[in-house]
Amino acid sequence: MRAPLPHGPASFDDLAPWLLTLPPSLGPVRLVAVDGHAGSGKSTFSGRLAAALGGAPVLHLDDFATHEELFAWTDRLREQVLVPLSRGETARFRAYDWVARRFAGEREAAPEPVVLVEGVGAGRRALRPHLACLLWMELPPEHSWERGQLRDGAELSDFWDGWMRAEHKHFAADPTRPYAELLILQREGGYEVLPGPHGTARTGPERP
Repeated sequence: MRAPLPHGPASFDDLAPWLLTLPPSLGPVRLVAVDGHAGSGKSTFSGRLAAALGGAPVLHLDDFATHEELFAWTDRLREQVLVPLSRGETARFRAYDWVARRFAGEREAAPEPVVLVEGVGAGRRALRPHLACLLWMELPPEHSWERGQLRDGAELSDFWDGWMRAEHKHFAADPTRPYAELLILQREGGYEVLPGPHGTARTGPERP
């Protein structure tokens, strides 16, 4: 029986121990997705959450997407990561090099009690059956994209033009936020955790 979801604001420090109370969702692993618009702070938040979990592996979807396939990475993630983790095996994969435009160095993710997967689309329909919990970074797209563009600089402005169109199209067809169990709000000095739209309705991993 999973621990109850928070019914009001909770702190970041409450989140890691709560995730460890959830039943495994992928073999021995609790797969936890951190989704949100590009620039919403997913990578930074996931890094802090991984540290709070004692060094949990973090899968970055930027390692699976490519320039030509910004969102067509589901099969790669399933075959290279989800299948081995479901067997209790270490997942090994090549990460995409966004400068060289090819898959390069090998990386791995061990079947730890919690494995985080972060990136735009981490809570997509095809992955939700494998998730123990889905988190959404609560920042509107216009603010997220502005932060992302400031971070990346003017030299990537053409890329961002194409990205914003692709992201809008993705979430229009396969939205994540309605299925999030928890919303993550960045506050000055930390994070606030709130129940998400799906938080009170779900009692276990979603099934097709």
